[in-house]
Amino acid sequence: MPSKQVTIIVPNYKTYQLTKVCLRLLRKNTDLNHADVIVVDNNSNDESSKYLKSLKWIKFIHRDGIPNEGGPMSHARALDLALKKTKSPYVIVIHTDTLMIHPDWLNILMQPFDDPAVAGVGSWKLEYKNIFQRLGKYIEYLFKKLQKNKINNQRFNKDYHYLRSHCAIYKTDLIKKVNSSFSDHNESAGKVLHKKLIHAGYKMIFLESNYLNKYVNHINHATQAINDEFGIRSANKVIKDYFGYMNKNEIKEILKDDTLDN
Repeated sequence: MPSKQVTIIVPNYKTYQLTKVCLRLLRKNTDLNHADVIVVDNNSNDESSKYLKSLKWIKFIHRDGIPNEGGPMSHARALDLALKKTKSPYVIVIHTDTLMIHPDWLNILMQPFDDPAVAGVGSWKLEYKNIFQRLGKYIEYLFKKLQKNKINNQRFNKDYHYLRSHCAIYKTDLIKKVNSSFSDHNESAGKVLHKKLIHAGYKMIFLESNYLNKYVNHINHATQAINDEFGIRSANKVIKDYFGYMNKNEIKEILKDDTLDN
């Protein structure tokens, strides 16, 4: 892989401890001879901002907030701000609640690009489900189908699915070729971009969550749950998952290892 072939973009908003774990794991498990890391702070003005400004191994961008912008759009526009500064052939977008736990994570995302028709790789959902949880979802799917439901629900309608910004990689030049961006049409990050790339004849590869989870963990909705201002319905469950993850011994060791900031 040529030097600096990939740019990794990480938007941040008021998740100090989680941001620290995210970036330290990213540094530990990524060969930075091949990757640049751009972190865009969405006007946090807190200890996470101070932490990011202290890091010499990332490219830090401050983004001013827009009144009444909303979390999803501030996230998507932060990605676009960094995309404008991206010169590498590939660009990866992640959340601060996306955690690279294995040194082969980048190779796994890059492998499908052996096919020149591939424009993007990632997942629709990135959360581990055991066999009982998967069975439950399948039974729910069958139940809705028996009701002659057209399966318009996002979870089941694969025509709706698109690569989510919690972990996705794209060919940078193709984003420009289809004249798109992550905030295209003010939709969720990557939604319109995905459709434009498909319409242009390119392949978008979905990796199965339980497979990808061996290399990349995702505490779904953690950024929103940590910040009360978003008021998400699943906040209590997410916070429980968040503290459960942060209390793992290996994560505690990452938080102790200040050498990963240097």
